[in-house]
Amino acid sequence: MTKKNKSDKRGFVYSTDPNFSFEEEINNTETLVPSQQQLKIRLDTKHRAGKAVTLVEGFIGKNEDLEDLGKKLKSFCGTGGSAKDGEIIVQGDQRDKVLQWLIKNGFKNVKKSG
Repeated sequence: MTKKNKSDKRGFVYSTDPNFSFEEEINNTETLVPSQQQLKIRLDTKHRAGKAVTLVEGFIGKNEDLEDLGKKLKSFCGTGGSAKDGEIIVQGDQRDKVLQWLIKNGFKNVKKSG
């Protein structure tokens, strides 16, 4: 059996409004230069089955730049992870390595918590 009314990625199935249209979410935020970014590094284990991950939060800019920074951090640490919703997740307790890499690459306003 196939579903007649398939939902889209936002969960909408059907609207009775004849003038309804989806508002596309466009991220036109310009990426700040590294010296102006105010990043926070912290260790997190919530909702991860007890596994520790390093979170880098506070990035302001385009998603492509966030993913690029995440890729560089993961490569430097030699671990996996992801970059989405304005934060970078690096597997394991990599706070010192991430802090070292960010400072070396021009990020001056970095705070390490935890």
